[in-house]
Amino acid sequence: MNELLFAFGLTLFAGLATGAGAFLALVTRRTDAKFLAVSLGFSAGVMIYVSLVEIFVKAQVALVAELGERAGAWATAGGFFGGIALIAVIDRLVPSRVNPHEYPHDDGGRQRRLMRMGTMTAVAIAIHNFPEGFATFVAAMQEPSVAIPVVVAIALHNIPEGISVAVPIHSATGDRRKAFRYSFLSGLAEPLGGVLGYLILLPFMSDAVFGVVFAGVAGIMVFISLDKLLPTAQEYGEHHLSVYGLVAGMAVMAVSLLLFV
Repeated sequence: MNELLFAFGLTLFAGLATGAGAFLALVTRRTDAKFLAVSLGFSAGVMIYVSLVEIFVKAQVALVAELGERAGAWATAGGFFGGIALIAVIDRLVPSRVNPHEYPHDDGGRQRRLMRMGTMTAVAIAIHNFPEGFATFVAAMQEPSVAIPVVVAIALHNIPEGISVAVPIHSATGDRRKAFRYSFLSGLAEPLGGVLGYLILLPFMSDAVFGVVFAGVAGIMVFISLDKLLPTAQEYGEHHLSVYGLVAGMAVMAVSLLLFV
């Protein structure tokens, strides 16, 4: 019982860091265009780096171990581009009246695009946090000493992810509570993934399934970064500001991985 509570506590801590990121972004009381451009670029850098350097690699390791080097590499690539295809199809199926890419370039359309982007980012982060929470929960059950630094790293990842949800939603609505709520709920997928993983998924989970899911999540996060976060960042500020934010996000994520993983 103590092991279960410990594992759940770790996944809950990691998930709550998403809300902490939203809180930090909202208490700054800065929603000007330059801040938004840098923040969105920063979020894109975080998501691209963690997707390609951590999530994709973990997926490939799992699939190679299960399927062999060649088949595992192909399965990882297939899962990655399958995730991109999935989110791209969903984006194309959205009616033009609610698709953020189809709005006229006026203030109302801009606000709707931001709201849509923040919501889709929250969904993508929740999808990412679900298997991540499951992995954290299992690691905590099996190797608690290994799980603690992993959870710290995940929590650091989740802070800027919370920013990536809260900033566009707050800028679109002016409602700090709504922005925090969306970010907080996306983070709760972490402990939810851990609990459901223990109760339901663990008996059926294999390295192959886990690897394909992680590869798909990496593809989804990269697509959202390139299709939504970066274009919007450049629209709201100078081109260089979004690029500086992008590089800063990658650097922060790189340091967190080097220090804690």
